[in-house]
Amino acid sequence: MKKELRLSGTGGQGLILAGIILAEAALLDGKLAIQSQSYGPEARGGSSKSEVIISDKAIHFPKVTKPNLLLAMSQEASKKYSEDLTAESILVTDSLFVQTLPAHSGKVYELPITHTAKEVLGKALFANIIALGAIVKLTGIVSEESLINAVLNRVPKGTEELNKKAIQLGMDLIK
Repeated sequence: MKKELRLSGTGGQGLILAGIILAEAALLDGKLAIQSQSYGPEARGGSSKSEVIISDKAIHFPKVTKPNLLLAMSQEASKKYSEDLTAESILVTDSLFVQTLPAHSGKVYELPITHTAKEVLGKALFANIIALGAIVKLTGIVSEESLINAVLNRVPKGTEELNKKAIQLGMDLIK
């Protein structure tokens, strides 16, 4: 089993942190994982991506070449990072920011990720954790328990319950 995931959007959406959390959750499950990141020169607003490879065998190349899943949290990211999707790839978009879908013959999930964060939790900053909940529910790539533990290891003290709720909200977006 080897899965390649690309989490993309704009700087400030917490996608680098989301990739680190996902890789940590895989390690907690006893899997091998590698995470890499890149972002534009802008601190906020420029393109951002975090790539995570999770495997039960040695990972010999640290970059995603054929993503099994692309999370696109912005229109620019949707266009920029979708070119190497295959027919088997899953595309997850934030419906608030991605209005035009790229050409993709695989499964597409248009989810109200940021809208849910704002409406239910009062802050868009929980969108990355909601997205992780949705991804884990869709793919089963890591256990829910490991995801929760990895999130709680990384979020500020005092926000644990809101982050646990964000994970559940993301899972609930997948029917």
